[in-house]
Amino acid sequence: MDFLRPASWEEALAAKAEFPSAVPIAGGTDVMVEINFDHRRPEYLLDLNRIGLLREWEVGEDVVRLGASVPYTQIMENLRTELPGLALASHTVASPQIRNRGGVGGNLGCASPAGDSHPALLAAGAEVEVESVRGSRLIPIDEFYTGVKRNALAADELIKTVHVKKADGPQQYSKVGSRNAMVIAVCAFGLALHPETRTVRTGIGSAAPTPIRAKAAEEFLNAALEEGGFWESGKVITPSIAKQFGDLASGAANPIDDVRGTAKYRRHAVGIMARRQLVWTWEQYRGTGNGRSLEGAA
Repeated sequence: MDFLRPASWEEALAAKAEFPSAVPIAGGTDVMVEINFDHRRPEYLLDLNRIGLLREWEVGEDVVRLGASVPYTQIMENLRTELPGLALASHTVASPQIRNRGGVGGNLGCASPAGDSHPALLAAGAEVEVESVRGSRLIPIDEFYTGVKRNALAADELIKTVHVKKADGPQQYSKVGSRNAMVIAVCAFGLALHPETRTVRTGIGSAAPTPIRAKAAEEFLNAALEEGGFWESGKVITPSIAKQFGDLASGAANPIDDVRGTAKYRRHAVGIMARRQLVWTWEQYRGTGNGRSLEGAA
């Protein structure tokens, strides 16, 4: 195994062009596990730890540009207001040591269905900026996951930045695991309210071959909120709407039985998380004054 250690982004792109099979390594929290267990033996490792721009972020007027190697700890400490769903997801990642090393770019590159950041990125409607010596492009998060641990990157491309719109409404994230820390998700769910467009987006992790959205649940909820005048009135979500949303989210899952949980349990848990998160986010929306609460209308 050869070790490539570029000193700049340009050198990294050139190395990836020359050695397309080279596996990028930054935090190493996924790659090194596979190597140590001999599940993977790449011919080349491409070390990106000297590339400073990958650890930078920029908060713009509407969008946060998040470098691929920005550690989860930095997201938790500095971007909780702008990216609340991703900050919540970051809290659930492994241990403090791994949160200090790992970043969203590694999650995206590995494209594991159990990656903790995926549901939050799907719910937020992120875009992934990738680059090669041929140029750069933005990949919508909905088009990024192409199969089990497969993504839309070309062989010579590297993930540079993740573009995430600043939250314009409440966001939530939940993860079910067999213990409270250092655990791969049995299943996970993310939800984001987007009051500016009066839409809701979701993300499901570890309950399908790839991270997915619960699109039927979103369509149902978008229609129910609009037809019922919920966005304007801020009235309480009815139990029937919350239940139907949870049922549709559960139905979107396509899980398997494995050592961490059964398919039946995963579907059930996704539905419970979806229903609870809807209630939590909507109560937060009502409390911020974005929706005119019933108390305020009385």
